[in-house]
Amino acid sequence: MALRAVVKKATSPIGVGYRGLQTVALPDLSYDYGALEPAISGEIMQIHHQKHHQTYISNYNKALDQLHDATQKGDANSVVKLQSAIKFNGGGHVNHSIFWKNLAPTREGGGEPPKGSLGGAIETHFASLEALIQKMNAEGAAVQGSGWVWLGLDKELKRLVVETTSNQDPLVTKGASLVPLLGIDVWEHAYYLQYKNVRPDYLKNVWKVMNWKYASDVYEKECP
Repeated sequence: MALRAVVKKATSPIGVGYRGLQTVALPDLSYDYGALEPAISGEIMQIHHQKHHQTYISNYNKALDQLHDATQKGDANSVVKLQSAIKFNGGGHVNHSIFWKNLAPTREGGGEPPKGSLGGAIETHFASLEALIQKMNAEGAAVQGSGWVWLGLDKELKRLVVETTSNQDPLVTKGASLVPLLGIDVWEHAYYLQYKNVRPDYLKNVWKVMNWKYASDVYEKECP
């Protein structure tokens, strides 16, 4: 994804450094919007990518510009106030960038079960792939309001975990050693046009286009 530096080096009056912060651009998808049908409609994918993800990016970049101005002016109050906008919108960008990679058309391997070391780890920690899917579906359906359900790797414990996060909080907010392998967006904008208020149906069908190859590649890189 394209990047341009905004804050190369600046220190706020409250002693927090903001070196290397960068604005971000909307990443391209590796498949067409309609390629995940019937599991996820092309209309949902287009709106989700072009509107929702783009909004997080625009708001994040705006907050970084404002942060730059505030730090230059020594405005500590504004620096503090901008943290929530940076966390929320930056998290929205991080989470969605992972989500697009977690999906793949069936003709490109979407829905094919994981193999190799990740497949073995799933059997070790959850007994079976089916048990893992049931657990993630149950926890995803139980998220109150908006959020995400994750399959992550705890690098410190070398163990797979299932976690949920609220709103646009990335998985790392649940632990510094957690690496996301799969994340499922359970905000209504991810499914409502197609599944209405029946989130469990969306959770059931999204596995038909899950890109386990991506998850396996991340797992093998982080847990060789």
